[in-house]
Amino acid sequence: MNNQNGPPIIIIKKKVAHGGHHGGAWKVAYADFVTAMMALFIVLWLMSSSEQVKKAISAYFRDPASSGKLSGSASAGSGETLSMSKDNMTNLKSELEQALKKSPDFEKLKDYVQMSVTGEGLRIELLESESGNFFQSGSPVPTGAGKELIEQLTDQLRQLPNDILIEGDTDSKPFAGRAGYSNWELSTDRANAARRLMEDAGLRPGQVAQVRGFADRNLRDKDNPESPSNRRVSVIVRYQQPDPAPEAEPKKPQAEGKPSAEKTSPSKETKH
Repeated sequence: MNNQNGPPIIIIKKKVAHGGHHGGAWKVAYADFVTAMMALFIVLWLMSSSEQVKKAISAYFRDPASSGKLSGSASAGSGETLSMSKDNMTNLKSELEQALKKSPDFEKLKDYVQMSVTGEGLRIELLESESGNFFQSGSPVPTGAGKELIEQLTDQLRQLPNDILIEGDTDSKPFAGRAGYSNWELSTDRANAARRLMEDAGLRPGQVAQVRGFADRNLRDKDNPESPSNRRVSVIVRYQQPDPAPEAEPKKPQAEGKPSAEKTSPSKETKH
């Protein structure tokens, strides 16, 4: 028989209180702090950068769509870009080699594209074969593969501030075409055809400084004057010339009759 007169049994259930939701305000504050620190470091870096870097970055923010493709080198397509000097011309050579690989015919033409850093700048030589790689045999008309590769080359060079020189050379075989037309005309016409093609592909106005034709005066293979490799068109990226130092203003001549500001000691008369 249960004892109904005994003390009641009380069961206490404790509820565990969990922390309330703190919200994401701290995340916003932290993001603002990180952004401010990044901006500070960028400002400090810009203050220690050269004037050319400052110009390039300034031009990018004025017109981001025209930013350079070669190591961030262009400045709004205005020609005010980081100069390609002797120190970074080797890097340009590597970047051009990578860019030309995009051409569908580059694999079969790669042995006929030679690049070298010379005292004048980066020389890019497009060498001909017996049947003609870049220009039709005995003609200044570019082949389809030659046109494609020159356009790929132009897409990179037009971003640079450097002047471009274009040269044409032939082998020592006498030109067997029409009368009055020699290797001099052929070499010059091929160089000029390359200039027109590059300018149509987007080369900056005035970027081509010279177009030269040498006929067979500068043989690449002097031991074999009739070698097809002597027939070539060369594109030279010339080193950027430093700006000339400002000339000192000439001193203004003193007006006649005006005494000099310098004090002169009176001459002593000697008696004889």
